[in-house]
Amino acid sequence: MKLRVAVLIVQQLSLRYATGIRSGKEPTITPQDNDTAAREHGDAFMPKYDAAGLLSAVVQDSGTGEVLMVAFMDAEALAATRETGKAHFHSRSRARLWMKGETSGHVLEVEEIRVDCDQDALVLKVRPHGPACHTGAVSCFYRKLDGEGLAPIGDEA
Repeated sequence: MKLRVAVLIVQQLSLRYATGIRSGKEPTITPQDNDTAAREHGDAFMPKYDAAGLLSAVVQDSGTGEVLMVAFMDAEALAATRETGKAHFHSRSRARLWMKGETSGHVLEVEEIRVDCDQDALVLKVRPHGPACHTGAVSCFYRKLDGEGLAPIGDEA
């Protein structure tokens, strides 16, 4: 019975999607239709947190495209980021909310938040105000694999 209902939902969504495309209108899929379809094709923001209540967040310099860091966001961090325009994360080691740059002053000003297809990961396009890495490097990704060891990238060694 559940499979039959799922097939009917998919058929209805497919028909609605195809009809929307043919009519020149963007199809509307709502959370009531089906969580997966709504997440992947709808326009509702429905973050899919993991079992620990976290989303992965890749932080990218909006000017250069360089990946600066990867961190985790819970609902509180996401809400604070959206409210303030400054990147907030969930610190797993400290088990609390933290704003990047709260002690160093090297804040990340968020210009855009991109959401992946199933809404369990984000890309924060930011304007950094200083180095993103706690080591003082511009990016946390300042080394590369070199054989069995690590080698510095560029002049951040």
